[in-house]
Amino acid sequence: MEFLNELENLRDEMVETLCDLIRIKAIGPDNGGVGEFDRAVYIQRKFEDWGLDVERYDAVDERAKGGIRPNLVVRLKNPGKKRIWIVTHMDVVPEGDLSLWDTPPFEPVIKDGKVYGRGSEDNTQPLVSSMYAARVLSNYSNLKREFCLAFVSDEETGSKYGIQHLIKEGLFEKGDLFVVPDAGTPDGKSIEVAEKSILWLKFIVEGKQAHASMTHLSVNANREAMKLLLLVDETLHSKFNAKDDLFLPPESTFEPTKREKNVDNINTIPGKDISYFDCRVLPSYPLDDVIKSVEQIIENFNLKSKAKAKYEIIQREESPSTSPESEVVSLLKKAIKKVSNVDAVPVGFGGNTCASFFRKAGYEAAVWSTVDGTAHQPNEYAVIDYMVKDAKVFSLLPML
Repeated sequence: MEFLNELENLRDEMVETLCDLIRIKAIGPDNGGVGEFDRAVYIQRKFEDWGLDVERYDAVDERAKGGIRPNLVVRLKNPGKKRIWIVTHMDVVPEGDLSLWDTPPFEPVIKDGKVYGRGSEDNTQPLVSSMYAARVLSNYSNLKREFCLAFVSDEETGSKYGIQHLIKEGLFEKGDLFVVPDAGTPDGKSIEVAEKSILWLKFIVEGKQAHASMTHLSVNANREAMKLLLLVDETLHSKFNAKDDLFLPPESTFEPTKREKNVDNINTIPGKDISYFDCRVLPSYPLDDVIKSVEQIIENFNLKSKAKAKYEIIQREESPSTSPESEVVSLLKKAIKKVSNVDAVPVGFGGNTCASFFRKAGYEAAVWSTVDGTAHQPNEYAVIDYMVKDAKVFSLLPML
């Protein structure tokens, strides 16, 4: 098909667009940034330069640049035909410890067929793939489906201002199919049809601050929090230890992650500690059961410790699965086979993507892309060959 060759000829331009987007620091306010406004402006101008219309569905957020979190929609309209959507997100996570990066995170570096930079793989690589799939398809009138793209905000911190906003706006219709290229494997064989439930927990431990030499006057919140966190870690892993080979990894995960700053100086015993857990739980376990276990741990801890602990739920999402025999999975399998000669298989992942919100709303959604899995890591990179190949897969979907 001619448009597949066109995409190959656009390889250098795709890389240039990827690099331009990496330079735009699209970190959301919850992660200390100003949001996705500048990225949205860039993407909208690109489409307008190509002669394509862009719809805006902005969500109000006074913390962000312009007071909004932008969401963009591009449609190759085909009245009376079923719609298939490619949904990518514009926001990226912070760069983290700069000392772990070999190159500046927001200055793209091209090396050995890869483009290095924060957000390069998550989610800019497939975002660019979808853009250029739409560009080449816009010249063809024989599409069997209406090809639609959504570029959303806030995926990294809960999607309140992104895909949840679009669903509430009533943008989507019964029968719409969704591909969310926000996870995958290097061989492109894995089509995600199920996601683990997500539970983000905040633990607050209150002790008593004092001079580090006056331990008899203190209750060290740092030490007591470590005891609590280890107890949470060991208990949850022991109690919710089932495996399901559909998922990668096959078990529930309970990871202590972020820890907030306490005291500024070494010679002060902290009186307060705030720490977080990221829990990804197999769907066979109700999140209510996990929460009850956490509450029991805290109750027992408070009976024994001079410190006092409490918890808050930062994010909670449970999602149904998509049938491995669904139409969207079938379409993806056919397109992947044509482009890569790979027999793709349905799997489950631990990530919480936009697909979970579509599934809860009653839509068929599948998560697929070709990636090495460097998201959120230092020295994150996108593979140029993957970007071009996935653009070909996306462009085939409305043709099948």
